[in-house]
Amino acid sequence: MAFDRVILIVLDSVGIGEMPDAAAFDDAGSDTLGHLCAYRLLRIPNLERLGLGCIRALAHIQAVADPNAAFGKMALASNGKDTTTGHWELAGIVLEKAFPTYPDGFPREVIEAFETAIGRRTLGNCAASGTEIIQRLGAEHVRTGFPIVYTSADSVFQIAAHEEVISVAELYDLCRTARTMLSGPHEVGRVIARPFIGQAGNFQRTPRWQDFAIQPPRDMLLDQIKNARLECLSVGKIASIYCERGITRSFKTAGNAEGISRTLGLMQEDFRGLLFTNLVDFDMLYGHRNDVEGYVRRLWRRSMPASRN
Repeated sequence: MAFDRVILIVLDSVGIGEMPDAAAFDDAGSDTLGHLCAYRLLRIPNLERLGLGCIRALAHIQAVADPNAAFGKMALASNGKDTTTGHWELAGIVLEKAFPTYPDGFPREVIEAFETAIGRRTLGNCAASGTEIIQRLGAEHVRTGFPIVYTSADSVFQIAAHEEVISVAELYDLCRTARTMLSGPHEVGRVIARPFIGQAGNFQRTPRWQDFAIQPPRDMLLDQIKNARLECLSVGKIASIYCERGITRSFKTAGNAEGISRTLGLMQEDFRGLLFTNLVDFDMLYGHRNDVEGYVRRLWRRSMPASRN
């Protein structure tokens, strides 16, 4: 069957069971949808009609007799679990070596080299939720002017700064410096600028974040689409993950709502090629914070508490 176009939408972090090697990444027992369905009476009728409940048993989710779509469950062939690894594999790149992660923060020599390069100290150097760490260290950052460096379960080097203390342009320059330095054994998948605004007790991240990824190592699907003179449309953080490679038009979004709206709008256009969307709120706002209530609301706002009987 031939298609003129494909719409590929990634619900970032919405998983349906652990990988075979989950224990090697401290993820044994991971099952985002399974745990959410056990905790809440989750009603997601559109995904249900597409065949979600046919993939495996999920509490309160029906396995429809005649789903509206093909369905299945896949596992990564690559060694790793982060954003870059997963998205690269979607484009045909399988990694044998995982990107490094830093659950206890970055080695002292990495931080000292970065501080020397930028001419100032840093705060943080730990694995943390981005929304939590700016509440914890934001006031000290405003007082000292020292950028906040942190990581997560992914292979990322994140730098947070208040836009009135370190301008967004300067923050991007700090990230470019880090990107240049982080090579060899410390070549993380992404360096991420995380600007924020507000006052102590009410700091808020802004949509002017920016990823500084590494170039995909070889020719991949997005290159081939563009070389075939087809469109490759990016919604959300897709373009930054692939360092703009193969992208013909990109649309940065502030969250899921804008991502869905933009995707629906582009689907009304007459184009041939790939429309590639990442809905990041599931992961960025709720997954990293283990926020079950927020996660459920983002999937479907009228989900009900599951029975405890």
